[in-house]
Amino acid sequence: MDNPLSNAGKRDRTVTVRRILKVNHAGEFGAIRIYGAQIWMARRLFPDIVPALRDMRDDEIKHCRLFRDAMPSRKARPCRVMAFWSLGGYLLGFLTALGGRNMVWICTEAVESTVHRHLEDQLAFLAAGDPELHGLIASIQEEELAHLREAEKNQTARGMSHTLLLPVIAALTDLMIWLSTWGDSSWMHAEMARSKQI
Repeated sequence: MDNPLSNAGKRDRTVTVRRILKVNHAGEFGAIRIYGAQIWMARRLFPDIVPALRDMRDDEIKHCRLFRDAMPSRKARPCRVMAFWSLGGYLLGFLTALGGRNMVWICTEAVESTVHRHLEDQLAFLAAGDPELHGLIASIQEEELAHLREAEKNQTARGMSHTLLLPVIAALTDLMIWLSTWGDSSWMHAEMARSKQI
């Protein structure tokens, strides 16, 4: 006879896997919108960074498609707050591009460092339960880390704008992730922290 507690745990993990896919897909869509707005502004203000921004946006488009393709087999659906990711991403991209090329790279650093932290939690959570999705996220994480390194390399100064803007953008990204996973991102982080202490 099945252990009801064990079955409940499996159901919870299944729901969490769906939420991981949901938020990752939405986050990639938001990133596409950030880069789209930044490219639009950069063409007019600082065209020299457009090729790098295009390359990163192309990666995000590919990631978004890969997460969308992984949804049906896990009975996941796109996030219900996609409109917020779309609008928020566009506004963030537009406003940071208005602030100058350095602000564009600060935005990329903030978003990618926050995403990296969440992907680390997801990879630990998925290691035993969904090796296919684990492998997909691990490969995507490599490209996201390349974006982070590119952003850090291209910043000309780390002054007051970096000190003030970085935590604000990171906190907004965390908030969108938390809302999109109905708090599961916090639960996974806590579970991973507990497992490291054992």
